[in-house]
Amino acid sequence: MPNRTYILRDAHNKPYESSRPGALGGHRKTKIYGRLDCRGAAQAIARGGYVASRVFFADEPTATAAGYRPCAVCMPEGYAAWKAASTRRSGRGAPSE
Repeated sequence: MPNRTYILRDAHNKPYESSRPGALGGHRKTKIYGRLDCRGAAQAIARGGYVASRVFFADEPTATAAGYRPCAVCMPEGYAAWKAASTRRSGRGAPSE
């Protein structure tokens, strides 16, 4: 039986072959990543059209370095941290006193 190879994305969002499957899945168009068992991703896959834009990452640091953000459904803590950081960077948020 031949060895299986998987196509993952690196920190520069470039594809590469790996002997191990990805630990996280992502969507190329929305730049969102999450767990492989994510309810939101499963629903999107069931509706169709999502699979063609699906990408995979070895780990969370690689996904974020590639410009993807955490999924609000399956990674709520990571999403909240990303949202807070992006709000601070943009200067939006509660006014300072």
